Amino acid sequence: MMLVLLGISTGGLALVVVILAIKLAQRSQQMNYIHLKLEHLLDQGTYERLLVFSNDAPIQQLLRDINQVLDYAHRTGARYANQEKEMRNMLSNISHDLKTPLTVVLGYSETLLHSPALTEQERESMIGKIHDKAQEVLRLIHSFFDLAKLESGDMELSMTRVNLSELCRLKMISFYEMLTGLGLEVKLDIPEGDIFVQANEEALDRVLNNLITNAMKYGSDGKMLGLSLHHTNSNGVLLEIWDQGKGIPESEHSRVFERMYTLEDSRNRQYQGSGLGLTITKRLVERMGGSIELRSVPNQRTVFSISLKPC
Repeated sequence: MMLVLLGISTGGLALVVVILAIKLAQRSQQMNYIHLKLEHLLDQGTYERLLVFSNDAPIQQLLRDINQVLDYAHRTGARYANQEKEMRNMLSNISHDLKTPLTVVLGYSETLLHSPALTEQERESMIGKIHDKAQEVLRLIHSFFDLAKLESGDMELSMTRVNLSELCRLKMISFYEMLTGLGLEVKLDIPEGDIFVQANEEALDRVLNNLITNAMKYGSDGKMLGLSLHHTNSNGVLLEIWDQGKGIPESEHSRVFERMYTLEDSRNRQYQGSGLGLTITKRLVERMGGSIELRSVPNQRTVFSISLKPC
């Protein structure tokens, strides 16, 4: 009587129970399939996604959440694999970069120790070469240490109002003799009025030093080096250092800021840098709230552009 009063017959109730039982069985099967498939994906380490055709809203939401977690895990795994590969390459390059000057130091030291017949001039020459190579090792060690501090966040950069126009003028004056000695024509495009930026002066000086040195090393065959500085339409400050050398192929652009990438395959093989200068430059620029990018058309113009905040 109660069932009839509620508007549900005994047959209707039985049908509801059957439908619920079927749905529960389907959900159980789907959950079991999801469990087995997820277990398989984790064991195999594949980049597949979970696909289950279901009109069950909670199951659909669960699948979306699981696929988001899988995507995140895959991206994290890929980053870890790349970092591990990069670290192996870096350690190999560090070993090579340190081994080369140390081998020279040891070679000359052996000669000085076991060759009493050497003239005073020969001894002075060898001692000078030992000193130069020891300085090279020290510079490498400082570069490794600085990069480690930058990437760990241990290097503090105090931000102040920096006269970038004056800093650029002074830096180019300090390099002028070296640039002309290489036969490079220098082109400057700096406004008469001073341009100020929010930055760390010491870090900015190092950035300029790295980029000018890089242009001298790898772009001197173009016989021209330029520096331009101006405000942008978006109320920023743009600093560009460019050369007209052999340039960098487009396929290499994404790699030039990697640790230990020395550009020897894409530019002048005469120079073998530590491969840390551009990496440190990028980290310093980013720590100052700026950005750096590369544009290069071989034998026409290779430009490193730095965007900074005005002050």
